[in-house]
Amino acid sequence: MPLITQLLTVFLFTCLSFAARGEKLRIVTEPWAPYVYEEDGKSLGLDYETTAIVFKRLEIEVEWQFLPWKRCLSMLETGQADGALDIFHSAERDAALLYPTEPLSEVEFVMFYANERPHPFHTLDDLKGLTIGTSPGYLYSPDFRESTLFTREPAPTHEANFGKLVRGRIDLLITDRRVGQHLLDKLGIRDKITENPTVISHQSQFLAVRRNAGMDLLVQRFGAELKRFKREPAYAELSARYGANRAAEVKTTRATAASGKTVEQQESGAQ
Repeated sequence: MPLITQLLTVFLFTCLSFAARGEKLRIVTEPWAPYVYEEDGKSLGLDYETTAIVFKRLEIEVEWQFLPWKRCLSMLETGQADGALDIFHSAERDAALLYPTEPLSEVEFVMFYANERPHPFHTLDDLKGLTIGTSPGYLYSPDFRESTLFTREPAPTHEANFGKLVRGRIDLLITDRRVGQHLLDKLGIRDKITENPTVISHQSQFLAVRRNAGMDLLVQRFGAELKRFKREPAYAELSARYGANRAAEVKTTRATAASGKTVEQQESGAQ
């Protein structure tokens, strides 16, 4: 039997197995607006809606759960979830997870500061003596995570981090550019907070699934259909709706941190 026929057969039996048990593909993710979030009981976001469209085209039903990131990772490890949305690729995850060749989106990690207490910087060395707001369950680069030049202070939510920044409890906070811009509007603090143009890192976000029978072909089909959808006008409209234009407007100056190190969203161990 040709290899492609074997793969198609395995994939078919995998899908039939889910259907026979009355189950759906279980995908977990953390709210990460505007990429994925819930509002008034409705699931929204650039990556969520893109993924939902792709799975609909593939005729695969999905069960979604929105949870803190650490819980998402735990569910992947214990087999309570089949995959995770908006996860970064890392070599240590390859043994447990499969990634499509096509990413869902690209993120840029930057710093935000309060207008009343500006802290301009170009490299991590410029952050000496400052307190930087971070997010629990997120893995940052070794240089950022282990540096003794500055203090890292986590907050339970992204909204809480911005609240601490407004009140002067932290000097800067680090997050994705589009996420930060979304929160400035959501929290009504655009006149109080400014984005530092220095880009700490660029990362791709993926839908990744656990290494189970048939999942390799699922990942291939998902990646191919995702790539096809991203060429369509519908994807351009979706991207614009979720802040592509706003993100472009704030890129007046761009520089890569001289440290050249990467800041990663997810936590080690499972994400």
